[in-house]
Amino acid sequence: MEFRKNRRKIVHAKLSGDRRGDLYPHSLQFYLQPPTENISLADFELFAIERLKLLKAVENLGVSYVKSQDQYKMKLEGELRKLKFPYRPLVGVITDDEYDNRRKDHISHFILRLAYCQSEDLRRWFIQQEMDLFRFRFNEMTKAGIQDFLAYNKLKYDAISNEEKELYKDKLMRSSVGLSMPKIEEQEFYKVPFQDALDLVRPRKVFLRKGFAYVPHQDIVAIVLNDFRTKLSKALALTARALPAVQSDERLQPLLNHLSHCYIGKDYSAQKNAGTISLEQIDSLSAASFPLCMRQLHKSLRDNHHLRHGGRMQYGLFLKGIGLTLDQALQFWKLEFMKGKVDAEKFDKTYSYSIRHNYGKEGKRTDYTPYSCMKIILTNAPGQGDFHGCPFRHSDPELLKQKLQSYKIPSAGVTQILELVKGMHYQLACQKYFELIHNIDDCGFSLNHPNQYFAESQRLLTGGRDVKKEPAPPESSQKKQSSQKSTSSVSSSNPASSATPSADLEDLEKIFSDY
Repeated sequence: MEFRKNRRKIVHAKLSGDRRGDLYPHSLQFYLQPPTENISLADFELFAIERLKLLKAVENLGVSYVKSQDQYKMKLEGELRKLKFPYRPLVGVITDDEYDNRRKDHISHFILRLAYCQSEDLRRWFIQQEMDLFRFRFNEMTKAGIQDFLAYNKLKYDAISNEEKELYKDKLMRSSVGLSMPKIEEQEFYKVPFQDALDLVRPRKVFLRKGFAYVPHQDIVAIVLNDFRTKLSKALALTARALPAVQSDERLQPLLNHLSHCYIGKDYSAQKNAGTISLEQIDSLSAASFPLCMRQLHKSLRDNHHLRHGGRMQYGLFLKGIGLTLDQALQFWKLEFMKGKVDAEKFDKTYSYSIRHNYGKEGKRTDYTPYSCMKIILTNAPGQGDFHGCPFRHSDPELLKQKLQSYKIPSAGVTQILELVKGMHYQLACQKYFELIHNIDDCGFSLNHPNQYFAESQRLLTGGRDVKKEPAPPESSQKKQSSQKSTSSVSSSNPASSATPSADLEDLEKIFSDY
């Protein structure tokens, strides 16, 4: 695949007739052949971000709903339609719009392969989401469409005729677990070489005849899906081996290095809400509206009067994002550190520079953005004596359980959170924590950022009204200066819908430098 740096809109040649059908005959793909056409860097970035949004939606919906339910199907279809990916097979000639959707589906899959082949955790996550997406699309196909798709991918699984089904219906019912006679009559069965269905043959779940297993539709999905998983897993391993050659391209390296854990939601680096909280409010806000990672850091700071560098960075940028000004931040950290073993002179000499640096007042004057969930989960894991990181990712399950119980999370809720953690759905575990802390059934958003958690919590607790600051004590003139007039609390939009790609591809390194 070659790339152009031209920012002008690329007009793709429209294909028609057989040529279009030859390239993408189905809305579903096995992604066996990589794309060979030229593509602009603008399209490269756009396709990658939109597929990442889609896979994030697949993950969230898969945990929030039963995958066979109509609500799951309706919501996932809505995401596919919104992001312009193919989701339902068309009858007749492939339109220009459908061709563009299939082309984007093909190219974007291979782009994310490059980003998600770099570690075992990333590969596992990518394979799981792609499998769920594949299963949904496969189940939306018609009988004729499935036959064509299987034949196109050289999977010789033929659907049996109604006459053959009638002939063996009693044996099919006895061998097919959970299928009644009415279900047998309406269910499609496929003749599969028995060696391809050993997982079904071994527990005697299928009817065998002349070397073929008669597999119902519900199980043929599993067989095809297993084949898809095997091929994708091998392809990711090969991609990982070839990755150094791809990363040598200086145009792609910044994007690929950060795409696997980049945040694509609202930007919390802008200080539009600077001064909206006072220092006196932080303790109460930490209990009511801080995500667990920041609540943990705040408690550790209050208990030990110190945080190591990783904790200061993670917590300091979070406080910046919720509205703490530079002067407030210097005062907050100085007062707390002086309660421990750090005097005023040592603080000014050792710690104040890094705080000013985070606010873009020192060094290269970069206005650093608060850490996203993906950055916290995937980078700079905490060591002994550290308190930063994601508690759902980095804490021992038993310690996490005790911490949740200390925050009055009900036993059923603790179990739900631990199940999500066990399945490595760390952001969804935090989302469940949000719902339990706020006593709601559905938070109505996909959680991707600690500052998003805070903003949504404040919006929920205040009903979207302006949040008045608590007045500072009148005897402290210094505290009066740190207090500001009341402003509206920040509300967070859904990152899946508000995110846009960068406007300047020449500065890709800068785009991701703060993630």
